[in-house]
Amino acid sequence: MWLRARMFLLVAVLFAILYGVITGIGTWMGAGNAVSYIILAFIFLGLQYLISPAIVAWTMKVKWVSENEAPKLHHMVTEMAAKAHLPKPKVGISQLSIPNAFAFGRTQHDGRICVTQGILNLLNEEELKSVLGHEMAHIKHRDMMIITLLSAIPLIMYWIAYSLMFRGMLGDRREGGNAAVIIGIGAFLLYFITNLLVLYGSRIREYYADQGSVELGNKPHHLATALYKLTYGNARFQGKQELKQVQGVKAFFVNDPSRAWFEVKELSQIDNNMSGTIDQNELMELRQKMVHLSTTDKMMEIFTTHPNMLKRIKHLSSLAS
Repeated sequence: MWLRARMFLLVAVLFAILYGVITGIGTWMGAGNAVSYIILAFIFLGLQYLISPAIVAWTMKVKWVSENEAPKLHHMVTEMAAKAHLPKPKVGISQLSIPNAFAFGRTQHDGRICVTQGILNLLNEEELKSVLGHEMAHIKHRDMMIITLLSAIPLIMYWIAYSLMFRGMLGDRREGGNAAVIIGIGAFLLYFITNLLVLYGSRIREYYADQGSVELGNKPHHLATALYKLTYGNARFQGKQELKQVQGVKAFFVNDPSRAWFEVKELSQIDNNMSGTIDQNELMELRQKMVHLSTTDKMMEIFTTHPNMLKRIKHLSSLAS
């Protein structure tokens, strides 16, 4: 309930900012000019929303597989879809060796769930099922549509900032050039703030998808172990070309592979017996344990689409029983 409340509050704040800015600009420049920014932003995002599945599949080198080609994977996806009361998504295997998984699609009836070659060699069946449950939860919660919608607000702020600052620098003072520059700077500041708020919304959606996987019947310690293994697996790709190639689409992944290198050291606080897994007892112990993050890690999290992994596994401990 607290995750939902935070998301509703975030949406209210973002649209309150949008309403305030558009009302102010409409009063100063005329309602037509203000509305044009909204129309342009949603046209742009609408086109992005329509073509993004094809772009993601191409970037991630996805090969769609039949039940004969990947029977176990299809069986797990079918099971998760049935528990989520959703149509079975299209199933694909990405040729990337970075261990990870991702879901995308325009609607609940257009879902696609993919895993990389790397994750198939890393996780056992229960761990992989928990990751697929996380991705199924993203589809069930309509996360792609929600984040796309919220992303329109920073885009509108950017266009307002750019056009007003450009107009102010080229116009003379009698035409309100100085005022336009000042308003443009304010809009640019709001662009930065709303961008951070959208990233915060993305992190909430990740926590919510973790919870959704547990609600679909997966054990929290299986998902915690999967996330733990993915962090170590992703860290091995630090500095490699394949990691650089997926920078633009890493928001779709279960975790942020570019942050994995920095998160590995923190995760030593969890695996008490150094087994490479997080069992039920370790997760229950974590519930009562204080975890320590450096100031740098706390600051870096603000600029990422995914929660800090240590905090994320700590949240999973609250779902264990």
